[in-house]
Amino acid sequence: MERTARLLPARRRLRKALPALLFFTDPARTPDPLAAARALPPGSGIVYRAFGDPGALATARALKQVARARGLVLLVGQDAQLAAAAGADGVHLPERLARLAMPLKRARPGWIVTAAAHSLAAARTPGPDAVVISAAFPSNSPSAGPPLGPVRLAALARAAGRPAYALGGVNMKTARRLRDAGLIGLAAVEGLSPETSART
Repeated sequence: MERTARLLPARRRLRKALPALLFFTDPARTPDPLAAARALPPGSGIVYRAFGDPGALATARALKQVARARGLVLLVGQDAQLAAAAGADGVHLPERLARLAMPLKRARPGWIVTAAAHSLAAARTPGPDAVVISAAFPSNSPSAGPPLGPVRLAALARAAGRPAYALGGVNMKTARRLRDAGLIGLAAVEGLSPETSART
């Protein structure tokens, strides 16, 4: 994953330390989120998506321990209460809830708040510290929309007015096509390591 991150240009300084890599957990593709977190290089971010798991708090707290030990950033998908209870570093919001970024940041000034974006209007929603734009390329995800491709994704990233990540079909091969897209980093559910890049 570190090799993939190096494919992007040097990052500018930001008020909040945004990771160069965001890994999104998924119950089907990440049955062991703790093992996934331990495999991430230091400085990466992991977005824990509980999807109603009754053991979510225990898992989130365990992820926080791994994150602290390995120098990772832990975000929780959508659930601000779970993020607060677990001591997470912030939240990632689905596009439909991106409007909550501003009040969340007022309530938790130290949090990193990111939001999904599938359009220019969503990418420009006030509040998030960064947006995660998708789908960059054809993806295995059943929820992925039509791929934007590097040219359209770059236009969205530059028009967003805030740091942007690319998600969807991003792997060590496709990441090379995003070098000039103006991104702060890359995001994936899988595909950012040599072992998984062939599958995505």
